[in-house]
Amino acid sequence: MAIDCAPGLAPAVALFRSLGDPTRLAVLRRLATGEARVVDLTGELGLAQSTVSKHLACLRDCGLVDYRVQGRQSFYALTRPELLDLLRSAEQVLAATGEAVALCPVYGTPSDSPAEVVG
Repeated sequence: MAIDCAPGLAPAVALFRSLGDPTRLAVLRRLATGEARVVDLTGELGLAQSTVSKHLACLRDCGLVDYRVQGRQSFYALTRPELLDLLRSAEQVLAATGEAVALCPVYGTPSDSPAEVVG
């Protein structure tokens, strides 16, 4: 029996999809420590400017990050403090399940390991 995604679940599905990308999760993890410019994120995460900008745009579209302009620079930050709670909760679930999530035959790989989500 197929289960249709109930309309009420669609926003949660979209949220978790946005968090499911390794680059976006790394950006959010970094922004959890404080605001940053694109140049900061590229240097700290070792990513191309276009990659960081693309993922920041996605996170902005989702309402998870925003920026403030100071002179000619844009400083990105998390928009919702609840996001930190969500990331910490995910870290607790990963700690409680041990390797189960990382070894999931559908979503995990043997080389994955539970990692700290929020620094």
